[in-house]
Amino acid sequence: MNNNMNKKMNMNMNMNNNTNENTAYNKMELMVCAAARELQDNSTVIIGTGVPCAAGMLAQKTHAPNLVLFFEAGGAGPQLPTMPVSVGDSRTTQRAIMATTMLDVMEMAQRGLVDFCFIGGAQIDRYGNINSTMIGSDYTHPKVRFPGSGGANDLASLCKKTLVVTNHDRKRFVQKIDFVTTPGYLDGPNTARSREAVGLPRGTGPYKVITDLAIMDYEEKSFCMRVISLHPGVTAAQVQENTAFELLFAENIQQTAIPTSQELHILREEIDPLRYVIGR
Repeated sequence: MNNNMNKKMNMNMNMNNNTNENTAYNKMELMVCAAARELQDNSTVIIGTGVPCAAGMLAQKTHAPNLVLFFEAGGAGPQLPTMPVSVGDSRTTQRAIMATTMLDVMEMAQRGLVDFCFIGGAQIDRYGNINSTMIGSDYTHPKVRFPGSGGANDLASLCKKTLVVTNHDRKRFVQKIDFVTTPGYLDGPNTARSREAVGLPRGTGPYKVITDLAIMDYEEKSFCMRVISLHPGVTAAQVQENTAFELLFAENIQQTAIPTSQELHILREEIDPLRYVIGR
C-alpha cells in the first residue's frame, strides 16, 4: 500500500469525541468493548466462554438489556451473576428462560432465530473462512492438530451474523487456510462454491472481525474483508503489514471508540474482577 493511500485514509478518519479519551485501557478491554457494541438490544446471540461471554455480559449491562444469551450446552436467556468458566457452568442457567440442551440451541440456529454468534480459530482468510482443525497439508499427519469444529461449523452456517474476535498477525490472517473448518463466504459470490450454492441459508455469514489493530467487515459485492475502523494509534499500513492477503479499506475509515469509564468499571468490577479474560 503506497504512502498516498495511507495519507488519504488518515485524513478521512473520523476522530472519536469520547470524553474519556484519557482513560487507561489495554488491548483486550478495547476488543471486548468493541465486540459488545456490535450486539444489539432485543437480539439473540450464541456465546462461548472468554471474550464472547464478556462481550455479551457487557452489552447486557449497558446498551442491550434485552439481549438474549444462549450457551451451546443449553443455557437460554440467563442473567449471568459472574462469568462462567464453561458453557455447561451452572451460572449459564441463572434466572434463565430455559435450562435446555445443545439440541434445542442448535435447532434455534437452524430455524433462523439466532442473530449473532462468535467464532474463533487458528486461521482466517479474506472471505471469512476459518480453520480450527489443523496446520499443514496432510490431514493424517498435520504439523499441528487443533480441537476442531465443536459447534463452530453449525453456528457460522446457520446464524445470521458471525463475529470473530482475535489477535491480528500474518499467521492468522492468511492467503489460504489449511483446512476449512467453518465456512465464511467460501470462494466468494457467484461461484460454484458460494454459500448459497452449497445450500447454506441466504442472509447468513461473516459480519465483523475485531482484532487488536482494527475492525473489519466484508465488502458487499466481493465479500472480501474490509477495514472500517482503526484502533487509536494504529495506521492502515500496520494492519496491512500484519495480513497475508490484500485487504480492502473503506473510503471513510473511522477511529475505534475507546472504552468509556462506565464500560471499564463494569468490565473490571462486575464481569471479570479476577482479570481472567481482560488481563491486568
